[in-house]
Amino acid sequence: MVRFEWELLEAGHCVHRQRAVRQGASWHRCEFPALVALLRHPQRGYLLFDTGYSDAFLQATARFPERLYRWVTPVHLAPGQSVRAQLQQRGIGTDQIHQVVLSHLHGDHVGGVLDFPGVPLLCSRAAWQDQAARGRLRALSVGLLPALTRDAAPRMRWLEELPEVDLPAAFAAFGKGRDVLGDGSLLAVPLPGHAVGQHGLLFEGADGRPVFLVADAAWSSGAIADGVPPPRLVTALLGHTGAYRQTLQRLQHVGRQVDDLQLVPAHCGQWRPRARR
Repeated sequence: MVRFEWELLEAGHCVHRQRAVRQGASWHRCEFPALVALLRHPQRGYLLFDTGYSDAFLQATARFPERLYRWVTPVHLAPGQSVRAQLQQRGIGTDQIHQVVLSHLHGDHVGGVLDFPGVPLLCSRAAWQDQAARGRLRALSVGLLPALTRDAAPRMRWLEELPEVDLPAAFAAFGKGRDVLGDGSLLAVPLPGHAVGQHGLLFEGADGRPVFLVADAAWSSGAIADGVPPPRLVTALLGHTGAYRQTLQRLQHVGRQVDDLQLVPAHCGQWRPRARR
């Protein structure tokens, strides 16, 4: 059984009201980290799951109408906090990244793609086609910033073309998975509702505990445990409310059924590296 060393990097954060991501929560503003997972396969080396914010994101949202993105969710990116900068601090060059897996194409997940030129990318073709079919304003209205992936097509692979595999029995409600590396060690799992083509990653950590990176299928571990979705208005604006809530129910169920399962939402404050320290 292949096990992965893994850690989370915080590539900036945005500020928003709690109630926007959890029905009935406070109107107070709080920070939502852009968490990126760095995985290390024993033979293949390093992989990234998403890329967080970067200087390219700030440039792409510097002018109207894309500036609206940062007006709605103000973004904070400290010097040296981009994923690329953090990897350089660890002595990891972009040429050592085997692949970048994109959960979906929202700007806070693809903000650092341009920092990894030449690195193979993997995402849903359905997500790519949906973005390509939208004009500038229609893309922005659902959190897409096509400028951040403008040169990505030649190095993009599609999840839909990977071998389809059965997921472990406890995860069967999510449907079929996709074998990312061809050895069964890293499975892409469909998580519909939040954005077109959204997928999570399922693997076994170095300590033997299963890890499920669930992207934006929930904004916090507490929301999964309690089964509390965002307000209907929010999920309807970005994706599909019915599918979102069904996915959340499945996550809550599997979290209760699988011992030691680590469910990791991409913006959960409890999973911030500094919070865990």
